[in-house]
This record gives sequence, C-alpha cells and structure tokens, in this order.
Amino acid sequence: MNEDAYFKRQIALWGKEKQRALRDKKIAIIGAGGLGSSLALALGTSGIGTIDIVDFDTVSLHNIHRQVAFTLEDEGQFKAEVTAALLKKKNPFLQVNAYTVPFDLLVKEHGMRYDLILDATDNLPVRAEINDYARSRKIPWIYASVESFNGQVCFFEDADFKVFNISDHQPGGIAAPIVMHIASLQANLALRYLVGLPVVKDKLYYLYFNEEGELITQKFNMPKVTL
Repeated sequence: MNEDAYFKRQIALWGKEKQRALRDKKIAIIGAGGLGSSLALALGTSGIGTIDIVDFDTVSLHNIHRQVAFTLEDEGQFKAEVTAALLKKKNPFLQVNAYTVPFDLLVKEHGMRYDLILDATDNLPVRAEINDYARSRKIPWIYASVESFNGQVCFFEDADFKVFNISDHQPGGIAAPIVMHIASLQANLALRYLVGLPVVKDKLYYLYFNEEGELITQKFNMPKVTL
C-alpha cells in the first residue's frame, strides 16, 4: 500500500515533510471510552507512528451508544484491545499497543516515554497521576473532560493540573455528540503540536451549550508552575 496515497489529503494540508515527521512520534491515550475511542479514531489514522492505548475496563452495553469504536459484538472485551484491533484494520502504517492495566502500574513497570499524552479518563485522581508523571518527564499532555452539554480541554506544558480540586466526582448524564466534539478539539491540538504547528498551551477551553442551544466558548489562562 502506498503511504502517500493513504495520507493524500493530509499531505495536501501540510506537506510531505510534516506528514513523514509523524512517523517518529509516539503518544499515549489514557482511557478508551467515549473520549478515548473518538481520539483513537481521529489520531490512529493520522500518520502518528506509535500509539499506546491504556485502559483496563471492558465494554459494557451502556458504553456503546457514545463510544464509537465499539459494537454490540464487543461487549465484555477489553476496550483497549478492541480499539487497537480496529486501528490495525484501518491503518497499516501504525504501531498500536493495548495495555489493559492502570496507568500508574504501566509507567511504574515500563517507565514509558512519549511525545504527548492524551487524557481520556473520567477520573480526577488518575488525571493527577498523569500530570505528575508528565511533569516529572517534561512531557506535555492534553486534559479533557465532558459531562452533560459541556466540556473542557487544556494543553498542559508548564501549568499544574493540581490547581483543580482533586476529588472523586462521578460524571453525570451524557450523549455522544458532545463527547465527539470535545475529543475533536483535543485531537486537533494534538496533531497541530505533533506536526510542529502553533498551539496555545496552558489555557483552559470551557465549552458549553446555553439554554438556547448556542455553543459558548470561554478561555482561562492556567497559572504556570516551574519545576
């Protein structure tokens, strides 16, 4: 299969040099649920060389309506493994690995190194773990959360996630379109960064639909903390 033909439309966007630079990039997607499966589909066919998908959860029936990588046949299987298998069918140029262990155990045992980490969890303590690991290794990471008709995204480089209140908050109701919307913003920031295009860092994007159904975007500078 011809790689240039496969990525033809992206090459038209930013040229062969940037497209080929993606081959050497390695990223991690932590979580393979709503955000994670959408991120995997958006980034898994982009030309990134290696993607690790980290999630120890299995597919439940209530996941399938909003977690776009799964079908009814996948119920009971590991989300990371199902998603990785799908990406292998879509992109022959990708090295994709599924890890069905918690993030802290993965990095403790393997000490993984990445160009970028993408948070696709719904768990504040795990995000704090991602933050600590990323800051200790000077790896940028992109936080995202989504609930009801709102979501947040932030490209963390110098700011510290721990300015948030770390609690065991459980997410409420949700529908597929807002999940895909937030994952799309997250994936666009990731690709721009990985190909060397400008990206605004350490700024929190808060998006929500108001009572009239209008999409509102607010932006907040995150306080920077040096190691």
